[in-house]
Amino acid sequence: MMIKPETFAFLADLAENNNRDWFQTNKQRFNDAQENMTAFAAELIKALANTDSYVDAAIEPKKTVMRIYRDVRFSKDKTPYKTNMAIGRLTRYNIPEIGYWLQIEPGQSFIAGGYWMPSNEHLKAIRQEIDYSGSKLIRIVDAPEFKELFGEFRDQEQLKTLPKGYEADHENIRLLKLKSFIAYRDLTNEELQAEDAVKKVASLCSKIQPLNVFLNQAIN
Repeated sequence: MMIKPETFAFLADLAENNNRDWFQTNKQRFNDAQENMTAFAAELIKALANTDSYVDAAIEPKKTVMRIYRDVRFSKDKTPYKTNMAIGRLTRYNIPEIGYWLQIEPGQSFIAGGYWMPSNEHLKAIRQEIDYSGSKLIRIVDAPEFKELFGEFRDQEQLKTLPKGYEADHENIRLLKLKSFIAYRDLTNEELQAEDAVKKVASLCSKIQPLNVFLNQAIN
């Protein structure tokens, strides 16, 4: 199962013609792209459910494909459509923000997981878990394969000041200063158009899974 070249072509053309008239004229192309994404989601769910107990194999695939319509009510950018398509809401963690996110956009596709910009309450809980059991997170994010796939975890956006209650000499201060806890990897058009695209994405998600579990446990 792959993301079809026609899906990438539709998104590339949409980026050049982001208006309702063009979209309505090309509605069948959108429907085909949406169908491709839903089919990909279905196969990805099956693959993930074999290794991740937080993935519900019975989830309806179309519910995991994000809407392409933008909410422009409070935005200066009034273009009506996103120029990407995405698959999310694949997991049943206690909060929906923790999980996997696959975004498809010509030349800018990626797979990500973890927790982006936690609420203050959740951020406090995650920092407390790092303070008490930082070695658990370190084993995950400093594992050679994790670093090779997703880079240096600590290089994400950090506070410019110290988080409240923690000193500069704390052994895990760089982890404590993080604003988000994300594992991220770019994916090329060619990777996603390959016959084994689902297998590749599922494999990357399996490497992110321990991070998701750590974050979910920290909050509960």
